Amino acid sequence: MDFITKLPRTAKGHDTIWVIVDRLTKSAHFLPIRETFSSERLAEVFINEVVARHGMPLMIVSDQDTRFTSRFWKTFHEAMGTRLNISTAYHPQTDGQSERTIQTLEDMLRACIIDFGGSWDSHLPLAEFSYNNSHHTTIGMPPYEMLYGRKCRTPVCWGEIGQKELGSLEVVRETSERFDQIKARMKAAQDRQKSYADKRRRPIEFDIGDRVMLKVSPWKGIIRSEREES
Repeated sequence: MDFITKLPRTAKGHDTIWVIVDRLTKSAHFLPIRETFSSERLAEVFINEVVARHGMPLMIVSDQDTRFTSRFWKTFHEAMGTRLNISTAYHPQTDGQSERTIQTLEDMLRACIIDFGGSWDSHLPLAEFSYNNSHHTTIGMPPYEMLYGRKCRTPVCWGEIGQKELGSLEVVRETSERFDQIKARMKAAQDRQKSYADKRRRPIEFDIGDRVMLKVSPWKGIIRSEREES
């Protein structure tokens, strides 16, 4: 889980998005909140929006936001039986795939917020729907299908037979336009994240007996360097 902060404040007072991603199915929730929400308020949102749908998770990975490191948040999840893992600069508990997913979502959501203007929180459920029903290369299917074991059914027939019959409805037309807009933003965000990763990725092969340089970063304690003679 992560926060996207410093967003334009909406009429409902929202200025932050709480992004929660399931590491197994890649399904995500985009929850509009206020940056001033306390740990107690976040716990209420978490129960209403996540626990009510999926139950309590076994483990949560997050950064060192003060609300995630607070005594209340730790006590709350300890009582619920959830293990908290905090990701730090020198001791990351998360994996690269989760980090890239969060970065892609942040990139996509910020672009959508510019498009939606002051009412971005009203369109957030559509962005969540679009993401969860888009093909994910890692799992080979949309996150929704991975989570529920079936394809998502919707009365709004985007790109399917029957759209013409529903096309006269204004709400369908507007939703379809927003849906296409979000899909385009998501594709652009995914392409950007892929290009960043490709720049750092090099095919390297080693043979037995090769000498390599190993760079390590100390986390805590005294730095020691030893050399073993063979």
